[in-house]
Amino acid sequence: MTANTLKFLNTLAQNNEKGWMDENRDWFLEVKEEFLEKVGDLLTGLKRLDPGLESLNPKDCVFRQNRDIRFSPNKMPYKINMAAYFSRGGKKSVGPGYYLHLEPEGSFVGGGLYHPPAPLLKQVRQEIDYSGNELKTIMDEPEFKKTFGGLYGEKLKTSPRDYDQDHQHIDLLRYKSFEVITRIPDQEIEKGTTVKIALDTFTKMQPYMDFLYRATDDAESGDGLLL
Repeated sequence: MTANTLKFLNTLAQNNEKGWMDENRDWFLEVKEEFLEKVGDLLTGLKRLDPGLESLNPKDCVFRQNRDIRFSPNKMPYKINMAAYFSRGGKKSVGPGYYLHLEPEGSFVGGGLYHPPAPLLKQVRQEIDYSGNELKTIMDEPEFKKTFGGLYGEKLKTSPRDYDQDHQHIDLLRYKSFEVITRIPDQEIEKGTTVKIALDTFTKMQPYMDFLYRATDDAESGDGLLL
């Protein structure tokens, strides 16, 4: 994950068509292999933080470059980012996970739960109902606040079903996604520090992830994707 990666993605964004990709297949394969290698380095470090990821290999975590355009008005055939999702159930898991997104002037790292299905969302809200003070303590920790600010996910405008508007944790209960992210400047990617930044970020996320794991009973299957 270097300047070469960003240059490729930037050029792809300006030439998003099969003909260009065919002509530049060697460049793509070079960048893809470099990304896969760094994802492997990141996964090695992550397994020390989260032993539940032990069965994963890098290819389990990296998304395809091709877009599914069958039902999309956007017919550009390729994603203009490179991304990996590290979850105990693999990259299609609906359970909690860690996410890395590389895109010129839009890179970030983070994790949590992205639009969990109704049963998991209900479980998380129940855990907040029971242990919301614990989650608030995690999110109020100075290093966590400095890194993530707060939750990034989408929220309901009203209170969710089964919870009163004056619930002490109503602000948290309104969330439909439970994500935290931090941006990565292009300069850091060009310096080759992405893996270190991601591991440092994931370390700071650990208490938050433990809360989500407990809330969702380590859900490991389904078709949900983070971000």
